[in-house]
Amino acid sequence: MTGTHDRVALVTGASSGIGRATAKRFAAAGTQVVGVDVDADGGRETVSEIEAAGGEATFVEADVTDESDVEEMVATAVDSYGGLDCAFNNAGIEGQEARASEQSTSNWEQVIDTNLKGVFLSMREEIPVLMENGGGAIVNTASIAGLRGFRNLSPYVASKHGVIGLTKTAALEFSRDGVRVNAVCPGVIETPMVARAQEENPEAMEATVAATPADRLGQPAEIAAAATWLCSDDASFVTGESLVVDGGFTVG
Repeated sequence: MTGTHDRVALVTGASSGIGRATAKRFAAAGTQVVGVDVDADGGRETVSEIEAAGGEATFVEADVTDESDVEEMVATAVDSYGGLDCAFNNAGIEGQEARASEQSTSNWEQVIDTNLKGVFLSMREEIPVLMENGGGAIVNTASIAGLRGFRNLSPYVASKHGVIGLTKTAALEFSRDGVRVNAVCPGVIETPMVARAQEENPEAMEATVAATPADRLGQPAEIAAAATWLCSDDASFVTGESLVVDGGFTVG
């Protein structure tokens, strides 16, 4: 990755969980971070934690489903730090649980808009800036739900399958331009999203952990390690990959 500025990373969904852990890991390595979220308080807290540790970060309150917000978040990276080297498109929601025949249209649209349209809009704005900088890397948050079905989560599963397809297509289209595009597929990670699911259905969460060979929930830092590696020069020959980090859940 070339350019006159220091390395710059954009992280959506940066207010908590995987996004916060990844923003902090980027910053700890000396990368300037633009953290993005609709949760302004959580996003600013992430920036405060980065700055307290000696890193440099800027927060942008933005909704990844809104084209003008997405344009603004990428423009902030350019205006604040001179460009963009990598992006972690991580913002996502789980939506409401119900069988496919009982899913509401509003829930379907909200989940698809956030998890899939949000990644599409983000990449559409990020890729030209990366190309202007001579290349770079994008990592999209998919899920093990992008690899197999899960009952009562049809919008979420469909959105994450879509993220993987979008990732593969963008990798084909832009690798020759120096832009690598990969996805990370977390298993069940100890995040606020999973905490909500655990509270609603503790028996199901216990069964999920029991079905995981590692016999535990994953940690946000473990996904952050995978995402930042995919953005690094150590992964320079990796593109179009969907890296599974799930404690072995999908092995069997």
